Parts: sequence; C-alpha cells; structure tokens
Amino acid sequence: MDDYDAQPGRKTPLEPELSPAQLHSDELDLNAGLSGLAGIVADAASVDEILCQVAQFAVQAIPGADGAGVTLIQPRGPDPGENLHIQAWSVTADFIKAIDTLQYDKLGEGPCITCIRSGRPAVSGSLGSDRRWPHFGGAVARLGVHSVLALPLTVGERVIGAINSYAHGRDAFTEHAVHLGTQFAGPAAVSVYNTQLLASTRLRTLQLQQALRSRAVIDQAIGIIRSRSGGTAQEAFDRLTRISQREHIKLADVAEQLVEEAVRRARARQQ
Repeated sequence: MDDYDAQPGRKTPLEPELSPAQLHSDELDLNAGLSGLAGIVADAASVDEILCQVAQFAVQAIPGADGAGVTLIQPRGPDPGENLHIQAWSVTADFIKAIDTLQYDKLGEGPCITCIRSGRPAVSGSLGSDRRWPHFGGAVARLGVHSVLALPLTVGERVIGAINSYAHGRDAFTEHAVHLGTQFAGPAAVSVYNTQLLASTRLRTLQLQQALRSRAVIDQAIGIIRSRSGGTAQEAFDRLTRISQREHIKLADVAEQLVEEAVRRARARQQ
C-alpha cells in the first residue's frame, strides 16, 4: 500500500479488481508517460514548456485523470515552510487553470499546497466534503470537479513542486492510481529539477555577462575622463558616481553615454 494522505472521515469505496488486460493497459500508459519524460530535452524548451509536457504525460500515466497541472516552487532549502512562492505552473485544461488560480492566488489552500508542505501524496474523492480545504473544496466541487491526486515532486530531501491530477467523478483515484502516479512522479521530479537548474544557470550566466560588459564600459569611461582631466582612476569613478546619483541613472548607463559621446566626437573630427 502506498503512503499517502487520504480524505479524513471518508470511507473509500472498495477498489475494483482490475483484469490482467486493464493492468497491462495501465502499465503501458505509465511506460509511455515515462518514455515521454525520458525524451524531454531541457535545453530545447523553456521551463513553462517543459512543465506543460510533464503535465500532459501525467494525464497519460495516471489512471482516472481528466487533466493535470504541474507546479514549480521557488527553491527555499529542504523545508518549504508555511509560505510557498509559486515560481511557475502549467496545466493541460482550462478547468485546472481555474482551480489552481483559486488555490494559489485567492484561497491559499488546496491539495497541491498540502502535499508540498507534507511531502506526501494527497488524495480526495469528494472535494466538496473534504474538511482539509473547506473553502477550496466547495468552490472546486461547484465547478464539477470532485477528485484529486496531488503528488509531491521530490529531489533528495527537497520538495520542488507537485503534480496535481483532477477528475470530474468521485473517488476517481484508487490506490492503484496512487501507486502508478508515485512511480511517475519520481522521474518527473528529476526532469523538472534539471530544467529549473538549467534555467537558473542560464540566468546567472546572463547576469555575469552583463556585469562584465558593464565593467568594461565603466573602465572605458574612466579612461576617457582621466584623459580629459588628468585625474586619478578613483577621481574619475567618483565623478561617474555623482552623475549617476544626480541624474538617477545606473552607473553603467552613465558610462555608456559618455563613451558613445566620445566616439561621436572622434568620428566628427575625422570628417
């Protein structure tokens, strides 16, 4: 039996005995979803595009799902704490977008938030009567959605997000679905984490490149000021700083303007 948080106070209906053919079909769907994950090329798509692909594969891999969403949280160490910062999320259907908007932006409660905080799957077969989320459950039930399976995306000891599968019918996610969903969530977490890591690396590289370009322009501006004033490098830098503060312009922008002006004057003299 998989370790998960079931709906308190609700007696789950007996799980139907699945035929060998149905078990084989579910296994094929899971393998197809896992194969799709294996084929994701993180450097060929954005984080949002990767999350969308993972959500689509989740619908294929998890029995009973009518749609799914994948949520990525801002890294905050091993414990997400009470305040979650949603970095990105993607869904396979409009009704899930409406549900997640309620969960993240309006109510601050729901299965995704719960499973991220606990690090355990959360299952509900009747959202309208689920006392864990008194405001969320009723609102979602009025949308005609009654079942959810939320699976944490865990890398090492850290939860980086969640997969949220929803169904219109009641008690759509059995222990069998939890078992297959858990098998899918492990590799999915690795795919999402690698995408997140690559995006972060790209951002740091871009910031470093921008910093190096800014430093080069500032050094050029300092050289121009020194050639005109005969002062020291520190005096030239202080002059740039005063202009930046007076004009409320970034130091690098002040330097760039000065360099461009010097270039224009040099070209004008050559004409």
